[in-house]
Amino acid sequence: MCNVANLLILNQAHPQTILTNYSTQEKANMELKMLIFANSSKGVFMSVEISRTHDLIKEALDFRAARQDMISSNIANADTPFYRPRDISFEEVLRAKKDAIMGADNLKLALANTNASHIPLSDEKNNSKPMLFFRDGHMARNDGNSVDLDVETTEMSKNSIMFNALIQANKKDKLIFMSVIDASSKLQ
Repeated sequence: MCNVANLLILNQAHPQTILTNYSTQEKANMELKMLIFANSSKGVFMSVEISRTHDLIKEALDFRAARQDMISSNIANADTPFYRPRDISFEEVLRAKKDAIMGADNLKLALANTNASHIPLSDEKNNSKPMLFFRDGHMARNDGNSVDLDVETTEMSKNSIMFNALIQANKKDKLIFMSVIDASSKLQ
């Protein structure tokens, strides 16, 4: 495939002849890339919202990658004396962001305050950041290390399955977006 910058320069010189040898899908992809490249080279960044969940999937992928690094670190330190395995909890952050995107905040049942002297309900968890914690509960060895390789490899497998599922969801969103571009190009 051609370099986008070269294609953009050639397209400015001969706009009708450059994209004639490509399929409709390839033309739509190249036109979108040229538009994004042209705007970004001018200092104007184009924001294309593929779907409402695209940012959520992107953030979930970032958290899954961070969790993979954390689990890898635990496995690497399996023989380090007094090492405690760490983990990251980000599900509440993603749930709060999903509720904000999908507008599910109004579906929550509010707690009724029937008396002014009742203690008000406070949000015990801060949903703005993922929480790092030590995964304890496993028997520590004589050297004080509590890393259980069976648990770590199981968690790594679950995390990689979720990561791959998110990649597939992201590809599906992209395919839907590209099919819309392809269908709209056929209308012209």
